[in-house]
Parts: sequence; C-alpha cells; structure tokens
Amino acid sequence: MTIKELAEMINEIVGFKGEIVFDTSKPDGTSRKLLDVSRINGLGWRSKIDLEEGIKKTYEWFLKHQ
Repeated sequence: MTIKELAEMINEIVGFKGEIVFDTSKPDGTSRKLLDVSRINGLGWRSKIDLEEGIKKTYEWFLKHQ
C-alpha cells in the first residue's frame, strides 16, 4: 500500500472533503518498505482485523472519547 492509498483510505473513513496535496520537492524516502511479521506469527499471533477496519474502529473510538 502506498502512502497515497493510505491517505485516501483515511480520507474516505473520516469524511474529509479537502484535497490531499503531496510536496514533491521533498525526498521520497525508501522506495519500498516491507514489514516482516514472520517472528510474531511464529509465536502464534494473527491479526483479527484488517487495516481499514482498524482505522474505522480507531476513528469511532476517537469520536466517542475526544
């Protein structure tokens, strides 16, 4: 997932109506970042919800507790 895709997902979840603007004059950083979950999976842990659902639940919690 790209930063742009993540930003668009959050944008949709929170109902932001503005424009997402990227500053292309800044460095892009590492072109590819990989997450290795093999160690924690080896201990028996598995995620129960996907990223989008986690963001939704976190946002709902925030709205209730702000």
